[in-house]
Amino acid sequence: MTKVSGEWLTRPASQRVCAMLEESGHQAWFVGGCVRNALIGAEVGDLDLSTDALPQEVVALAGAVGLKAIPTGIDHGTVTVVADKTPFEITTFRRDIATDGRRATVAFADNMTDDARRRDFTMNALYAGPDGTLADPLGGLPDLEARRVRFIEDPDRRIREDYLRILRFFRFHAWYGDPRGGIDREGLAACAANIDGLSRLSAERVTAEMLKLLAAPDPAPSVASMAATGALAQVVPGADAGGLAVLVHLEQEMDIAPCALRRLAMLGGRTDALRLSKAQAGHMAQILASADPAEIAYRHGYDAARDAALVRAAALGQPVSADGLVALRAASKAVCPVTAADFMPALEGPALGRALKEAEARWIASGFTLGKADLLG
Repeated sequence: MTKVSGEWLTRPASQRVCAMLEESGHQAWFVGGCVRNALIGAEVGDLDLSTDALPQEVVALAGAVGLKAIPTGIDHGTVTVVADKTPFEITTFRRDIATDGRRATVAFADNMTDDARRRDFTMNALYAGPDGTLADPLGGLPDLEARRVRFIEDPDRRIREDYLRILRFFRFHAWYGDPRGGIDREGLAACAANIDGLSRLSAERVTAEMLKLLAAPDPAPSVASMAATGALAQVVPGADAGGLAVLVHLEQEMDIAPCALRRLAMLGGRTDALRLSKAQAGHMAQILASADPAEIAYRHGYDAARDAALVRAAALGQPVSADGLVALRAASKAVCPVTAADFMPALEGPALGRALKEAEARWIASGFTLGKADLLG
């Protein structure tokens, strides 16, 4: 019998929440990411549970044992119960009644199998009881063990229930798939057949999925498959996946952590359909600026300059030297030796601004080597 284990499962808070349900005659099953990640040795984050208890019952049971219950999605069956400052999302078994490609109308179910059938991938339809006992109603464990991302039952139907699953398919393959085994052909064909549905999704949902995909250790194979289906062009028109593998190689060679925005910049294309924050859009603009990376470092900091240097090197198929990154770090800390006060009172107003700007440009062009006397002479 397969079992899952981990501190997340045995901690008092987890056991207390499970006992709250089971001691009242209800089922308590951890489900989804926490079970999947525990089985493959990955970090466990969010703790989600499924139960046959109705949402109102979950709220009442939590109150009876002194736990805080938050009706985060009670209309859809989800209640967040907080124990020892840890949130547990508890959702009643559900089955889909109708879907429109973005959201589903659900009805509560009384069994795990119905609940499993409405999930996206077989590796996400794995359940674990409070003692770690694994329940696999749809046979997803072999797929997880093979690192095979596969839609539950009919891929086309799963996608039409929520077109975001196209992007999730590529994202999950990047994070959990085995690149040596390749991407699931049936899933890939279903994605290609339904890419028009991506236009029905909100920019926020698409952006979140794209950034999660690009933050994977090596998203290049998934993004290449995404491009082959036409899905990449649908969400980032004009994007070219060709240089992404080169960029990832450079990052790994220099032990530089993945950065979704750096990789998005590498893809090129138009990002106006995405909903980037002001800070994210600013970082993208800095990476893609035409200025020398040293000037970018001076004006915007080391991270922007390093990312700009990496993207340019990958585009040209060239390496980035460790010494070059050291120089960018130094440039990010450089301080121009002249200030407005050095030109006053001889100059003021627009003339003062022009003189200061010109001196700063000469200093940058010198590689930050000219001193105050050189710039004022």
